[in-house]
Amino acid sequence: MSTYSDIEWTEQTWNPVTGCTKVSPGCKHCYAEVMARRLKAMNAAGYEDGFALRLMPERLEQPLRRRKPTVYFVNSMSDLFHEDVPDQYIDRVMAVITKTPQHTYQILTKRAERIRDYYSSRPVPPNVWLGVSVEDRKYGLPRIPHLRSVAAKVRFLSVEPLLEDLGEFDLSGIDWVIVGGESGHKARPMKMEWVRNVQAQCDTAQVPFFFKQWGVWGADGVKRSKKANGRLLDGQLYDEYPRIPISEIS
Repeated sequence: MSTYSDIEWTEQTWNPVTGCTKVSPGCKHCYAEVMARRLKAMNAAGYEDGFALRLMPERLEQPLRRRKPTVYFVNSMSDLFHEDVPDQYIDRVMAVITKTPQHTYQILTKRAERIRDYYSSRPVPPNVWLGVSVEDRKYGLPRIPHLRSVAAKVRFLSVEPLLEDLGEFDLSGIDWVIVGGESGHKARPMKMEWVRNVQAQCDTAQVPFFFKQWGVWGADGVKRSKKANGRLLDGQLYDEYPRIPISEIS
């Protein structure tokens, strides 16, 4: 079933695909991989193969059963645009999304070239928010132009985990930026100045900025629990969302 999420920027998760493979440094300590191992140990349905990629067609109709407008994060436990997910299966996911205009679907990928290719011959449903992960300069920043080439109503960046200073980058055509540090006992630290740089560029470009978390490394460089480090940046809570009318969100 789709499940309620503790991810701060969404409401529920919907996983018609599970499992993935690593493509960049942001994947090194993948939370979904750790969770998949735990779910396998618990004999949870759908995770018999752990984090091996698996299509879950029996989950496709889950959003159709929910009338209440809901924000879904699609494939929190995978990447819908993984190279082993057939276009025809993605078409089935898009068909469900099209049939449920009351819902909003947030789709995040590290396979930015594939979203460019897939949507070159297909429209993006108007209730899809399409995003790419941007963890560093080498792998993350080059994904942004591919995202910008896709005619999604909302395009967003998930700058998490932020692994280095991104320098100056182009935010044209981007509607939302999320920033967060890494969690887990092997988490890599995120520096205050890296976050401030992204926030300042969002402010200049008038792009909504959402600060998700410090992770296990605090703003002071001290390692402690994620909850203890909180979500404040310079004493302020950044909880901004894309600036589109509510009637177009739900």
